[in-house]
Amino acid sequence: MSATEAISRQYVTFCLGEELFGIEVTRAREILNLVPVTKVPQTPDYLVGVINLRGQVVPVVDLRVKLGLPKAEATRDSCIIVIEVQIDGDVLAVGGLADSVREVLELRDDLIEPAPRLGTRLKTEFIAGMGKVDEQFLILLEIDRVFSSEELAIVQEMEESVSA
Repeated sequence: MSATEAISRQYVTFCLGEELFGIEVTRAREILNLVPVTKVPQTPDYLVGVINLRGQVVPVVDLRVKLGLPKAEATRDSCIIVIEVQIDGDVLAVGGLADSVREVLELRDDLIEPAPRLGTRLKTEFIAGMGKVDEQFLILLEIDRVFSSEELAIVQEMEESVSA
C-alpha cells in the first residue's frame, strides 16, 4: 500500500497539562463549555459528578485524574468532551473534563506509531498509538479501554440511580 492509499482518521485533540491527547472524532458526540456538575457522594476520585444534557444524565470524569496526571483547577479553556464509550454492547455517554480542546486533526494510519512498551509498571493498554503534531507527541486514546468494565458499571449504575 502506498502512502497515498493509507487510511486517514480524524481525531479531536485536547490538552491535559502539557500533554496532547486525541480520540477518534466519531466517538466525540459534542464539546461543552464548563457547566455546573452535580457531585455524587461515594464515587471514585476521578468521577467529578453528573450533568444534565438535554434530559440525559451524563457522568463527568476528570480525565487528568483518570490518566494518572495531577489534578488542576479549571480555567476558562476547560471543557467537557461528551464521549461515546462502549460497555458490553451498550453505548454510554461519558463527559471527559479536559483542560482545552485544540482542533480536529486528520492523521494517516501509517504515521501512527504503536503504544510504547514501558514495562509492567505503567498501563499503556488504553493508548491506541502515538502521532506527532508540530514536533509534539499526540497520545491517541483507545477510549473504551480507558475505563474498565467495572468502572463503567459503576458509572452506569450511578446514571440510573440519579435519573430514577
